[in-house]
Amino acid sequence: MKNVFALAAILGLAGGTASAAELSPIGDWLVKDGYANIRIDNCGGKLWGIVSWEKTPGGVDNENPDPAKKGRPVLGMPIVIGMALKEPNKWWGEIYNSQNGKMYTAGISVADENTLDLEGCLIWPACLTQKWTRAKHPPNAPPLPPIKGATPPPAKQTAAKKGAAPPPSDVCLRVADEAAALEKANAKK
Repeated sequence: MKNVFALAAILGLAGGTASAAELSPIGDWLVKDGYANIRIDNCGGKLWGIVSWEKTPGGVDNENPDPAKKGRPVLGMPIVIGMALKEPNKWWGEIYNSQNGKMYTAGISVADENTLDLEGCLIWPACLTQKWTRAKHPPNAPPLPPIKGATPPPAKQTAAKKGAAPPPSDVCLRVADEAAALEKANAKK
């Protein structure tokens, strides 16, 4: 999980014959050095991404400056933070580096249907670009850890009513959980 969290940012997906309007960074992406997958989804109009797989299971966020987050599992942790579409095929926001506990300005764009360009910036214009590859969730990958306080889904899901909104994705649920924990911590101060 080394270089991905250092100056990693996410997303790049453009179909070979797809127009710019059809490009989507949503999905799973294998980071440059292959040690993690990042799952990106649209949550409330912004792109967020969580660690959905680790090559070496059991990573821990030991460098986070927030004592409440220090020691949390890396698996399931948000690292692509609130990226907004700024121009066609270019989202900007932040990325979290669990190796040093810092946030960086980052941008993502889809180069082609299987390649995402992540541009991470220490200080603008000092930016580096990484290429991430579209990935599938590896077979036999451990499940994401449960979300604190979340009720597990029923054993057998019933079909959604026609026209009903789909349930929120695991990415969006985890982002909402992070936001609620942050709000709770700020309320105590």
